[in-house]
This record gives sequence, C-alpha cells and structure tokens, in this order.
Amino acid sequence: MTDIDQNGRAGPAKDRPGLTSASTETDYDTAHTVGQDNVTVAGLDIHNPVFFLSAGLVLLFSVTTLLFPAQANGFLSEAKRLTLENFDWLFAATPVLVLTFCLVLAASPLGRIRLGGQTATPDFKLHSWIAMLFAAGVGIGFMFYGAAEPLAYYTDWFGMPLGAEPATPQAERLAFSATIFHWGIAPWAIYAVVGLSLGFFAHNKGLPLTMRSAFYPLLGDRVWGWPGHLIDLFAVVSTIFGLATTIGIGGTQAAAGLGYLFGFTPTLTVQIALIAAMTVLAILSVYRGIDGGVKLLSNLNMAIAFGLLIFVLVAGPTGRIFSGFAENLTAYLIDTPVLTNWFGRTDTQWFHDWTIFYWAWWISWSPFVGMFIARISKGRTVREYFLVVLLVPFTICVIWFTAFGETAIAQNQSGIGDLAGGVSDASLVLFQMLAEMPFAAVTSTAAIALLIVFIVTSADSGALVVDTITSGGKLKVPVIQRIFWACMLGLTASALLYGGGTAALQSLQAGTIATALPFTIIILICCISLWKGMRSEGTE
Repeated sequence: MTDIDQNGRAGPAKDRPGLTSASTETDYDTAHTVGQDNVTVAGLDIHNPVFFLSAGLVLLFSVTTLLFPAQANGFLSEAKRLTLENFDWLFAATPVLVLTFCLVLAASPLGRIRLGGQTATPDFKLHSWIAMLFAAGVGIGFMFYGAAEPLAYYTDWFGMPLGAEPATPQAERLAFSATIFHWGIAPWAIYAVVGLSLGFFAHNKGLPLTMRSAFYPLLGDRVWGWPGHLIDLFAVVSTIFGLATTIGIGGTQAAAGLGYLFGFTPTLTVQIALIAAMTVLAILSVYRGIDGGVKLLSNLNMAIAFGLLIFVLVAGPTGRIFSGFAENLTAYLIDTPVLTNWFGRTDTQWFHDWTIFYWAWWISWSPFVGMFIARISKGRTVREYFLVVLLVPFTICVIWFTAFGETAIAQNQSGIGDLAGGVSDASLVLFQMLAEMPFAAVTSTAAIALLIVFIVTSADSGALVVDTITSGGKLKVPVIQRIFWACMLGLTASALLYGGGTAALQSLQAGTIATALPFTIIILICCISLWKGMRSEGTE
C-alpha cells in the first residue's frame, strides 16, 4: 500500500490493492496532483493560489473588523438575515439527506471497504481514536451548552422550541429532545461523510488529503485547476470561521468562569487576552505533533471530562438523571420528525437562532473535523467507521446533556442558587450550577482547565487541517506554517468578538451562518462523488 507521500503525490496504482487502471472508471493512477503545483516562499512549502487567497481573505476580514467593528457587525448581521430568509430550507434538509446517505452506505456491501486497503491496520487504539473524536468534534460545545441549553429551552431564554409554554412538562421534554437533536447523530453524519470522503480518496486512491480530491470522480483532472482551488478555498474559509466561533465561545466561557471564581468582570479585553494566551499554548502543542500534542491532550481531557461527568452524576439529582436517560432518548426519537420539519414553523425565530445556527456550525466545522477524522481513521472498515463516528458521540451526548441539563433544571425548579431565576448569561450557567454542589472551587477549576485544553486541541487540530489544505495535501511541511494558521484562528476569533461587542455570540453566529452556505452545497455534491468513487472500489 502506497499512501500519499510527503509531496502529496499518489503512489502507483499497482501498489494500491483493489485499484488498477482497468478496474475503475476513473484513472487515479494518471491523476495530476495538487501538491505538484506548490511553491517555496521564504522557506514555506505552500500551494498557490489557495494559500495566498485564504490567508488574504482571513487577514482582510480580521483587520477590517478590528478597524471598523460596527460596520463589520452590520455586514455580518445582514448576510445572516439574507441567508436565513432564502436558504434556511437548505440548511434544514442537508443533515437529513446526509444521514440517510450514511446509513445506506453503511448497510450496503460497500460497508466492507477498509480505509487504506484490506490489509491496512488502525494507527490508533480504539480508546485514543474515540478520545480524539470527542476532543476535536464537540468538547467545547458540551462544556458551554451542557447545562445552559436544556435550561434555556425550559425557561424561555432566547425563544421556546415549537412554541411550548415555559416551565411546563412539555417544555421540559422539549428541552432535552431539542438539545439532543442539535448535538446527536445529525451533526456527526455531516462530519462522517466529509471524513470518509477525504479518507477514502487519500488512503485508498492515493490522492492528496484535500477537499478537492473528493470530487475527482466528478471533475477528473479539473480538480487540479480553478474548480479545485475554489473548493479548497471554501473549505479553508468555512473552517476558519467555524473554529473561530468555537474558540470565541470557549474563550468567553473560560473568562466568565475565571471572573465568577475570582470576583472580577470578564471584559472583552480579558476574553481576547485569554484567547491570545490559548493561541500560544496551541503553538506549543503544534511543535509536539499529533502524538505528543493533540493525542496526549485529548486523552487527558477525556479523563478530566469523565471525572466531571461522574461527579455530576453522584452529586446531582442521581435518580432523576438515571431515569432521564431513557426518557430523554425516547423524547428525542418522538420529537425529531417535527423538529426536523421546516415547513410552516410557528417558532421561526427559535428555529433560525438555534437549529439553523447549529447546522451551519456543524457544516462549517466539517472540513476541519472531517479531515482530522480521516487522518486518524485509517485501517477502519466503512461500517466500523460509521458505527463509531455516529453512535459513540451520540451516546456520550445523551449521557452528558441529561446529567448536566437535569441538574440545572432541578436547581431552577427548586429555587436553588443563581439558576433559580433561569439563564442570565449562558457562559455562566455551568459555573452557577457547580457553585451549589460540593467542592465547587475544585470542579469549577477543572471545568476551566477542560475548556482551555479543548480550545488548544481545537486550534492545534484546526491549524493542522488548514495547513494541509493550503499546502496541497502534504503531510510534512514546515511547522511555521501551522503556527501561522494557529495565529490566524486566534486573530479571527478575537476580531469576531471585538466586532460583536456586547452581542459577541450573535456576531459569532452571523459569521458562521454566512460562510457555511457555499460549503453546504459542496457537501451534498461530495456525497454523489463519494458514492461514485466507492462503487468503483466495490466492484473489486
């Protein structure tokens, strides 16, 4: 088996099991590769024009936003409004179509295909694989929204799902079914299909590890020209904004937690300073590589997160939490069809502010998480891949949101502490909940540490992914390039926060929704291309 070499070139077809020029409709063996067009500038090994266009757009946005924050925020808000008015149906339909495609592919004979060829073996043990999936995919979101989102839906903070009455049994049921709907199988189906596309064409067909490679069955050699440049450009921009949103949200919550613990006001300056500090930590992680950086931190985070979860299970309303697992899962299954439907909604504002934002967030993250999953999933069969990538995070989602959400709602219903009045600031809910439980200082400190490490691993992994795309799919490039993209992620997150001012969360959402639209179309076309490519492999 010949993988992509360090120059991003494909190995000979005769060295790749199951692939010969005569056995497939697409001649991958003679494919020109994007890595051959790289240029060397000041010691950097970068692909022209993707690197320069991507870096230029990100720098232009960040500098403009910092110089003209009000105008930039107005532009993003208007872009968000136009996108939601005209394309909310597209965002709503995409997870349904992609999940259906994943299930069909896993159940078909193509599910027996192994990433890397039939003799390939996994690079990581199962527990490390799952840990990296969790850390890169949803870790920060679990921390920020674990207690806040169910409580928000129950108490009518920022709208009610399906027009339910606040603080009623219906509101409590929807609090969990809607939360699990947003964080469960649907987003991971988007991640999974992008990851499988990248992994299949890289590990099995020997093409560069870039988004454009997934379109080779449809575009042929045109993927190495401007059609491919645009696909990679959209992937980079989407990834930058998706990650910047996550880093911004995580930085806001970490600053709020520190302020809550030590009694100071977490101003915008504090938030940006904290993001800068975490960017420096991400740079240090970049130097250590995947094994010494992301893998080590991911395993550490899983241990701390598991410990925090066990603490909440024991110190919280234990009986209510355990009975809630089955109840909330059942509610999710019952309510998913009506939550999915986008026709004639009476809760349009809630639908746009929550569901469509989440779908755009997942879509914008998909190049990043997808490529990261592709790099760590070699040696897994397609069926095993879907089984783990879809079901394991979903199971963790049900457990996590039930534990934290039931605890927060129980405190609200019992009039305990700050949560008795509902949600005042989403970034504070976790710490307000922990403050009413034993060892509050210890658990709150652990939560802040979790947030910081999640942000560091996300920035490190994101820099790796963006650098891979902008270097033409090369896996070995000067480390300074990853450092550059880690800095760009921190700069973009800071610019979005600064431009949003007191409405920072809305600014982050607006940027994500506006930039995710083009990539939504790319993902749907990608499914067609993947099916075509895997059918050629399946004939063997």
